[in-house]
Amino acid sequence: MQNQTVNRAQPSSSLFSRFTRESGSLLHLSIPIIMTQLATQAMGFVDTTMAGQVSAADLAAIALGTSLWLPVSLLLRGIIMALTPVVAFHRGANELDKVRIEFIQMIWVAALVSSLLIIYLSQGGNILNAIGVAPEIIPIAGDYVLALAFGVPGIALFYTLNGFCEGMNNTRAPMLVSVIGLLLNIPINYVLIYGKFGFPALGAVGCGWATSIVYWVMSGLLYSYIKGHHHYKKIIHFADIKPRVQDCLHLLKLGVPIGMNIAVCGSIFAVIALLIGRIGAENVAAAQIALNISSMTYMIPMSLSFGITIRVGHALGAKNEQGAKERSLFGIAVAGMLSMVSVSFFLLFPDWIIRLYTTDPVVSATAATLLIYTAVYQFSDALQTSANGALRGYKDTKVPMILAITAYWGLALPLGMVMGLTDKIVPAMGETGFWVGIVTGLTVAAMFMLLRLRYIIRNRTAENCHPLQAAQ
Repeated sequence: MQNQTVNRAQPSSSLFSRFTRESGSLLHLSIPIIMTQLATQAMGFVDTTMAGQVSAADLAAIALGTSLWLPVSLLLRGIIMALTPVVAFHRGANELDKVRIEFIQMIWVAALVSSLLIIYLSQGGNILNAIGVAPEIIPIAGDYVLALAFGVPGIALFYTLNGFCEGMNNTRAPMLVSVIGLLLNIPINYVLIYGKFGFPALGAVGCGWATSIVYWVMSGLLYSYIKGHHHYKKIIHFADIKPRVQDCLHLLKLGVPIGMNIAVCGSIFAVIALLIGRIGAENVAAAQIALNISSMTYMIPMSLSFGITIRVGHALGAKNEQGAKERSLFGIAVAGMLSMVSVSFFLLFPDWIIRLYTTDPVVSATAATLLIYTAVYQFSDALQTSANGALRGYKDTKVPMILAITAYWGLALPLGMVMGLTDKIVPAMGETGFWVGIVTGLTVAAMFMLLRLRYIIRNRTAENCHPLQAAQ
């Protein structure tokens, strides 16, 4: 009876008060995730800004190396993300032995995927050569991704430990370790890029080695925390470390679709950077500035989308359809409002942003133009990302992935290639043409995701209104 009273009272409260409460709950849940994502993403920002002070070729090498690494790193991250809901489920059921089993099996999965990624990264120079990237960039970019290959197992281990902590409702420990990693990355970059304390000056390649070293340290710190925790150390022990094929396949079945969805969204920018590599080092460098700062601001709507997924899932689990609907719409509204901060930042302080990366006048002029387009797509990107998070809460993942592929690969990339590299519509616009494609693709993606969410909510509402018809 009490629950019924609460459910009746909720709609009677004002829309603003419900929005305020939900916004507070969503931000409380998402802020540690935002901080973790920003800290890890900021490492790429540090790499780009510090390498950009060496030369345009080093900055371009970071851009192209990141373009090779980003899609597969997103796939790796997505696969390992499957550990979080699995651990959370077993924790809720108080099946701590199964938590340990799933954790160990995910380590085996991470090791398998890491081995494949190391082989892929070792061929980075050959891949760039086959694509037709400017020859002066290939040696530096190839050595950069080879240095990253050393850190792949450490990165995979950190993702696995992070997934365990999140599944145990502990988001603060990964956040603190990520901040420590960011702080370590700066001095290690300084030593290896510029050749201090007797080390050779490696330029952009030093960034790759610094990233690898930092992630190994982060993995060690987070593992030490878990082993020293009074509760976790009773769960994480290695009495039985043999791989279980069925368990590994189950985790892959859960993780690969998540990884594919994330990789599809992120890889479009990496491919665009590779295609711009055909134009020249200065063009790639300018594009990298816009992409790097945009990827940092993207961490906010992406982290919010994770929080929206959890909030919507909780409401649906409690059979609160109205609550799930409001949490979806309010979450999207919060993401859209926060994106306006990024838009204002890009439009008001472009010169200050660019000076953080480079003082090259040619690169700076091109980057200033790209930042305007980057500001334009911030709102659309926030809407489509948060709507996708709500759809995940409704366990609707296949159709959104298809819609994303259509918007990114069927529209944004082809339009960008036509506008940027050919004279079929207008005289070739170079890298600016690709940004026209990005703006168009993200706008269409936002429309797709919002319409899909509207359909899902209406369909579920209709089923609940006609339970006998739904049962048939």
